[in-house]
Amino acid sequence: MSPVQSSLPGVPRNPVGGHVPVAGGLHSVGLSYARDLKAEAVQVFVANPRGWATPAGNPRQDEAFRAACAEESVPAYVHAPYLINFGSHTEATVERSVESLRHSLRRAREIGALGVVVHTGSATGGRPRETALRQVREYLLPLLDELTHDDDPFLLLESTAGQGSSLCSRTWDFGPYFEALDAHPMLGVCLDTCHVFAAGHDLTGPSGMHQTLDLLVGTVGAGRLKLIHANDSKDVVGAHKDRHENIGAGHIGEDPFRALMTHPATEGVPLIIETPGGKQGHAADVERLKKLRWTTP
Repeated sequence: MSPVQSSLPGVPRNPVGGHVPVAGGLHSVGLSYARDLKAEAVQVFVANPRGWATPAGNPRQDEAFRAACAEESVPAYVHAPYLINFGSHTEATVERSVESLRHSLRRAREIGALGVVVHTGSATGGRPRETALRQVREYLLPLLDELTHDDDPFLLLESTAGQGSSLCSRTWDFGPYFEALDAHPMLGVCLDTCHVFAAGHDLTGPSGMHQTLDLLVGTVGAGRLKLIHANDSKDVVGAHKDRHENIGAGHIGEDPFRALMTHPATEGVPLIIETPGGKQGHAADVERLKKLRWTTP
């Protein structure tokens, strides 16, 4: 079986890593955990994911993290807090969303992260999607326009599992979202395999994964897929439940992840796991994905 590698010597086609804990230090704790996983990419929080606080970083930890990631060729990403929702009917939520996301984008640049992942949110208060998307444009487009530094991160939109009045769950939902933001050049996509499966895209079968990726590229264009959250699903396709499972242990199974790493749109795109099981489970999933990367379907 032939390896699926990038064109650069020693650099995998799809770096595989995980979301790592950083309480106690981005570098001292986060990268230590990543090395234990044998991770080739990392994702971190720079604030409480379930709060609105915008803490300052530790310059020494920031610089050490940035330097180590650069030296070891480990791409890093930031996940913005879960509370962010630019489609909310509550003014305070929208204002806090602006402050929180601006903080995540600034901290990402300070630590050398390539992208900031943010959930696409929902239209609350019984309002039409169109109204919520106009609000997304009003408040999110100015943040994108602030990304003018050479080392600013991309803003990566992550769709949801389709719960409630979600603004973006199926691949084609990215179309109106991108239109609302003028397909800004600093805009990209983070595809979560569990979310898109739960939303109704069947990734199984001989071509399920490739068909879904074709739909995504057809909607947002080539080069917009910047990151993949590689998670299996505890629930069946179309269940609209965001419950991650270890790779190969859920309803998606191993084969679609192998297929994922052969599609042209995923060339050079890192995979980040957000699966159960603590460090032991995470290390096993990283290793499993690396093995799948070296085999062709």
